[in-house]
Amino acid sequence: MLEKHIASSGDGLERKRQDLAALVERLTGRDGDHSTSVPGLSLFRSSHPTGPVCGLYTSALTLVAQGGKQLMLAGERYRYDQANYLVTSIDLPVLSNVLEASPESPCLCVVLRLDAVRIAEMMAGELPPPNAAPGRGMSVSPLTDDLLDAMLRMVRLLDAPADIPVLAPLIEREVMYRLLIGEQGMRLRQIAMNGSQTQQISRAVEWLKHHFHLPLRIQELAQTVNMSVSSLHHHFKAITAMSPLQYQKLLRLQEARRLLLTEQCDAAHAAHRVGYESPSQFSREYSRFYGAPPLRDVAQLREMASV
Repeated sequence: MLEKHIASSGDGLERKRQDLAALVERLTGRDGDHSTSVPGLSLFRSSHPTGPVCGLYTSALTLVAQGGKQLMLAGERYRYDQANYLVTSIDLPVLSNVLEASPESPCLCVVLRLDAVRIAEMMAGELPPPNAAPGRGMSVSPLTDDLLDAMLRMVRLLDAPADIPVLAPLIEREVMYRLLIGEQGMRLRQIAMNGSQTQQISRAVEWLKHHFHLPLRIQELAQTVNMSVSSLHHHFKAITAMSPLQYQKLLRLQEARRLLLTEQCDAAHAAHRVGYESPSQFSREYSRFYGAPPLRDVAQLREMASV
C-alpha cells in the first residue's frame, strides 16, 4: 500500500511538471527571457545547449520545467534540473549555461523574484536563531510536490489576467511559505532578518554594484555596512564564494563586455570606463575570465549571434 502511494505521488509530480512545461513552452514561443504580467514572475526558454554566459543572478527562486542548467560561482558548480530547484538569496555574478535542450524538447524555466518584505511578513513570530550561519547565497534542493503545485497555479494565472491582482499575491505567499519550511528556509529568513549577516553583505553588494568603477577601499566599505574588516571578508566570502575585490572585478569585466558589445568602443576606452587604470591589466584579466582578448571575444560573440 505504501509503495503504491509513493508511486502515485511520483506520478502526480511528473504530471504537474509536464503541465508546467507545456504552459511555459506555449507562453514563450521563442528562446530567451520573457517577463510576464504577474509581478516578479518571468519565463525562460532555450532550444539548444549553450556555452557559459556571464550574468548577475538576483534573489530568486528558479524551477526547471524541462531540461537542465548549470551555474558556476567562483569555481563552484551548481546543477539544477526538473527534479531540483535553485534559490539565490543575494545578487551573484555567475557563469550559466544550458546543459539539456533541443528544438523538440527545449529547456524551460520559471523564475520568481524573492521579495524581502514579503518574506519578513511571513516570518512574524517565527524567527530563526540569531546566530544562525547564512551559508552560500545560492543553493539547490529537491523539488517538492507542494512547491511545484503552487508554481504551476501561478503560471496558469497568465491565462486568466483578471485573476492576477487577487490570486497572485496569495499564491506567492504560499510559495514563500513552502520555501520557508523547506531546506532553503534559513537562507530565505536571512534575507529578511534585520541586521543579519546576509542583509549586511547584501548592502555591501549593492554598494559594489553602484561603485564598481571606483577604487575599492575595504575599510570604508566595512564602515558603510557596519562591519569590521575581518568580519566583512569572512562573511562576504562565505555567502558569495569570493572576496569583495574579486566580486568587484567580475562586475567590471561584465560591464566592459557589455560596453564592447553595445557601444562599439575600443578595449582601452572600456577599461577606463569600468575603472581600470592599466589597459594591459584589463586585457589580461578579461582574457583569463572570458578565454580570449576583448576584441576577439566580442567578434566571436557577434559572429555567433549572426548565425
